[in-house]
Amino acid sequence: MAARRKQGSRRKAAVDRWQRRVTRESQALELEPGVFTCDDPARIARSLKRSAERSKRRKAGPFRSAMSMLVFYINRSGRTLAKERRAVLERAKDELRELFRDSSRRVDSRNHRGGD
Repeated sequence: MAARRKQGSRRKAAVDRWQRRVTRESQALELEPGVFTCDDPARIARSLKRSAERSKRRKAGPFRSAMSMLVFYINRSGRTLAKERRAVLERAKDELRELFRDSSRRVDSRNHRGGD
């Protein structure tokens, strides 16, 4: 039984090291400090959108990069994330979708030529 516990703690330590390395060395986005601690979902979404659009290091599109970073943070927090905090971050996902949906509509309307 002790060997099983020891193996589990080794696995957890490896996961913790991976998460720390990904967070530190991520090529995804340059995030505003404390962005995930904000209580306003709209502010979190705006900050992630701004970071994703400015980033030259991302491999995917801005929406996908921003959403991936938010989901990564939620998943990394796991069970230790308070219900209230999780609710704020889940609302931030909805806000992020809406922000990108609105910006794509603005671009579409600028490119649309009526009467042609």
